[in-house]
Amino acid sequence: MRIIITGGTGLIGKQLALALAQKGYEVIVLSRSPERVTGFGENIHLVRWDGKTAAGWGELADGSGAIINLAGESVAGDSLLSIRWTDDRKRSIRESRINAGQAVVEAVEAAKQRPSLVIQASAVGYYGSRSDGIFDESAPAGSDFLANICLDWEAVTRPVETMGVRRAIVRIGVVLASQGGALPRQILPFRFFAGGPIGSGRQGYPWIHLEDVVGAMVFLIDTPQAQGVYNLTAPNPVTNAEFGKALGRIMHRPSIVPAPAFVFKLAFGEASAILLDGQMPIPARLLQAGYQFKYPQVQEALSSILGN
Repeated sequence: MRIIITGGTGLIGKQLALALAQKGYEVIVLSRSPERVTGFGENIHLVRWDGKTAAGWGELADGSGAIINLAGESVAGDSLLSIRWTDDRKRSIRESRINAGQAVVEAVEAAKQRPSLVIQASAVGYYGSRSDGIFDESAPAGSDFLANICLDWEAVTRPVETMGVRRAIVRIGVVLASQGGALPRQILPFRFFAGGPIGSGRQGYPWIHLEDVVGAMVFLIDTPQAQGVYNLTAPNPVTNAEFGKALGRIMHRPSIVPAPAFVFKLAFGEASAILLDGQMPIPARLLQAGYQFKYPQVQEALSSILGN
């Protein structure tokens, strides 16, 4: 079965492509610069696309098993200097998601034999900043910038449902991995004995191990009745302070040096919400469907990544 992945060269997409290829799927990874991509083996084919349309790849959707739409510019930027949300960055963050989703719909609509499944990426930012404890997929959307981005992101591929295509929306939490994401940045202050809670430390930290992100998506592909919204977060959420303590224990460092909220607000403006706000969603629907997490506890997840 052929599976197409947009955003397939990012942290999640690359590992997902490798896992699917290992299971015997033919994997098509769409990339704007395929000549720069390395690390893929057999059964994975790189195809150039413009990030906006189905030109050059849309015909591959005909007869494919699934399209996994992960494409979208990082809201956290590639470096600390690029976190701040200027009007241009906000526009780029939104347009990258809308354009990719519209391209997926275009490809599905043109296919004579339509894909069985579209997996649409989203994020737990959908729920906005919440301080009311643990909640599941039935919780309402927030109203801030990230929540509105997620609402638009999820809506853009909704038309495939009217074409008879099964659609699963995955609201992804903070992905823990050695290869990238938030964790390498968070480790740095601990290395210098300067780690601790960010802001109040009471905000939720909706973490998930990269292997479980990949595992959950493979599970959704292989489960024909799976559709609708799924939180991709670990079943045992923690606060920011609790996460810092777990990280400190793994690294044999204290977690007592707080990082004041005003510092992040001054440095990053509105984008400081990524660090200072939080929520504690649980993957209720994923658990009900029968997915078994490899890393349900944060301590064992961090140990597997950091080798302690």
